[in-house]
Amino acid sequence: MKWISQDIDMFLKEKQYVDTAVLPLLPVSFGDDIKKSVAMTEFISLLSVQLERQFRGRLIMLPGYAYIKSVSEDKLVSSLGEWEAELKSQGFKHIFHLTSDSMWNALEDRLEGGLIWLPSLPLEHMEENYKNSILEDQVKQLLTLFVQKWQNGE
Repeated sequence: MKWISQDIDMFLKEKQYVDTAVLPLLPVSFGDDIKKSVAMTEFISLLSVQLERQFRGRLIMLPGYAYIKSVSEDKLVSSLGEWEAELKSQGFKHIFHLTSDSMWNALEDRLEGGLIWLPSLPLEHMEENYKNSILEDQVKQLLTLFVQKWQNGE
């Protein structure tokens, strides 16, 4: 379910079946790596839409967590910890962070939720059909990963 009024109505009715929250992590930078951060954000945002369609009714796709790349890692981890605590207090058994920013790989052990890192694909010059095909392939890989993590109780 998406973070929109119509889906939240369904979420409220079916809350006992929605045990997973996904929080996309979206880097923002205005420095030399601005294009890279935009590409990562675009990729994860598009992938999130596809992922939500596949797991509609099992997970809620939260609005992306946009963060400034230059903020200290401790502050970022602390802020995500607040998100995780709130989500756990609301009954979510599984929390996943979806990102293309490799910086999070080094911080994964400091997060309670699971980290799913995917390398960003350059989508800006692709035709729409090809872009959708690539995103669908990525989601198919994620389907298996999510099912494994659910089965392992992560």
